[in-house]
Parts: sequence; C-alpha cells; structure tokens
Amino acid sequence: MTSGSIDPATGRVTLVGAGPGDPGLMTVAGRAAVERADVVLTDRLVSDDVLAWARPGADVVWVGKEPHGRSTPQAEINRLLVEHARAGRDVVRLKGGDPYVFGRGGEEVIACAEAGVPVRVVPGVSSATAVPALAGIPVTHRSVSQGFTVISGHVPPGHPESTIDYRAVAASGTTVVVLMGVRTLPDITAALIDGGLDPSTPAAVVVDGTTPEQVVVTATLESIAEAATDAQVAPPAIAVIGAVADLALQNPIASPPHRRGGTP
Repeated sequence: MTSGSIDPATGRVTLVGAGPGDPGLMTVAGRAAVERADVVLTDRLVSDDVLAWARPGADVVWVGKEPHGRSTPQAEINRLLVEHARAGRDVVRLKGGDPYVFGRGGEEVIACAEAGVPVRVVPGVSSATAVPALAGIPVTHRSVSQGFTVISGHVPPGHPESTIDYRAVAASGTTVVVLMGVRTLPDITAALIDGGLDPSTPAAVVVDGTTPEQVVVTATLESIAEAATDAQVAPPAIAVIGAVADLALQNPIASPPHRRGGTP
C-alpha cells in the first residue's frame, strides 16, 4: 500500500469518499481523483452530478448494493479493482460517505495490497455527522452530549453477525447515530430501552439527508420507529437518539420538511 507518489505507468486504485449526498460536500481531492480516472466503480448512493465529473471516455461501472434488490458481491468488486489496475488503469472506487465508515473500504484496500496493486484512500465527509448537522442536530453539544456513538443497523440486535453491546451503548451517555437502520429500527430502539435508556429520550430520523428531498421525523426513543413507519421512511435514512435530537426543532438552519411523530 502506498500513500505517496505513484508511477503514472502503473495502474492504481484510489478509494474515494463521495460524501453524504450533496456533491458540494465532496472533497477537492476526491473530485480530482474522479476527473483523472480511467475507470470509476461507483456505489448506489453516489450522485449523478459527481459521476458527471468523470472525463470523456472513462468507464463508469455500477457496483452498488440495493436493499432487497440487485447487489454486486464484494468478491466481484475486489476482482474488478485488481483486474483494471493490473491492466494499467487509474481506478477510482467511489463510495458514499467515507470509505472506512461501514463502507468495506478496509476489505478493498487489503484485497489490492495482497494483489500488489498500489492503493490509497481519499476520506469523505461521513453522513454520520453531516446529515444530522444539516438537519439542525449537532451530534455533540456542550452540557448536553460529550460524545457520540455510531453503529450500523444492518443486522438487528441478537443476530449472529451483530457485535454491538446495546446495553453498553444505552449506558454510554453519548448521542447514538444509527446508519443503515431503517428496517431494524424497532429492534434497535427496543434493545436500547431494555438496556436502560429512557424511553422518553428524544430521537430523530433524517431521510435523504443533505439533498433537496431531505425530511426530518422527530419523536421519542419509544415512538420513533412507529413514527418512521407512519412517515413511510425508506433508505437512505439516519437515526439520531439523544438529547441533541431535540435541537432539530430549535436550530434555525433546520429548513427541510419536518414531521413530528411524538413529544420529545
């Protein structure tokens, strides 16, 4: 794995974080990587405006994963990265948010390194902090929250693949940010309550964060899952649980449509 200059005659892979959705939130380094790439392997949530930065003649290949829909196996993505790089191409692996925040970036870097392919990472703005911020919710706030915990809701509590101690999360005293948790939100909120977190804790779900379609649903920990269902929330969406969620109703920058599903 390299982090400095790379011989231009040698193929290489760059993992690029595309940010939380709004193309204006992508980094300058990330845009430059896309603009010079020969091949762009892109995830489902990457904006068409970002893909438009690819130079004429570049191959743009969809390798996304849709909930309950078409999905590109990770092994196939790894194979494509190595194959294109070994053919001497400049390859960009474009991923929503940050490649190392539930983005399987580590797996792809290891696959490239094991194949002897030069690889580097361009971090992206994570939706874990950016989406709440643009909904008027700071994940930390003096005298309210001195930390935040980010968890994946890809599998529910009690699932054999779950590694999260929900009782510890409930007792942490931090804001809890849940990514990829639309389907499992009822189970997650129940586990947090069982773990000792007050059912009346404020909570919010932000749908299509950072985009013009952004919607914020607020309720309490015990009612946010039902409120999300009533609002027909669908991915991509992020849940925020903690006293800071109440600030979505007070913060003047929170201008997207807002639906209140309970009484925080």
